[in-house]
Amino acid sequence: MSDSVRAFIGLGSNLDDPLDQVRRACHELALIPGCADLRCSSLYRSAPMGPQDQPPYINAVAMLSTTLEAPALLDALQAIEQAHHRVRDGQRWGPRTLDLDLLLYGDKVIDSARLRVPHPGIAEREFVLHPLAEIAPEVCIPGYACAREMATGCPLNGMRRLSPDETI
Repeated sequence: MSDSVRAFIGLGSNLDDPLDQVRRACHELALIPGCADLRCSSLYRSAPMGPQDQPPYINAVAMLSTTLEAPALLDALQAIEQAHHRVRDGQRWGPRTLDLDLLLYGDKVIDSARLRVPHPGIAEREFVLHPLAEIAPEVCIPGYACAREMATGCPLNGMRRLSPDETI
């Protein structure tokens, strides 16, 4: 692909068979027109970030090359969420069938009403930093440091990597 940008997407689910939700979404990312060279991290089980009266999450990070502009990539991610019956009811950090976050878009810093990249909170989230460091330890997060360095300083908080054949 010419003029492509390397983008990173955070994936998370804790409803309706979260393992399957995240696995299917990883495959669906490769089907986005203008995207190629998909690589997904291992799956991780983590505690919910928000209200604790919800199931644990399954998380991963995907890396891909894209010729799409960041807003168009965000549109494609939201279309995948909708296909997975994502409900946006205004509850922050509530349970969801699928959450796809555009974490990084090349070395760009984007701060618009609709999109902020690097994703806010990226520096403190173990369920982002550890999978990110797994697939791209050298990637630098604008305004911070490289993924490997950031993950080393980020506690797991009970998060664990799942084996490929593990169920929850």
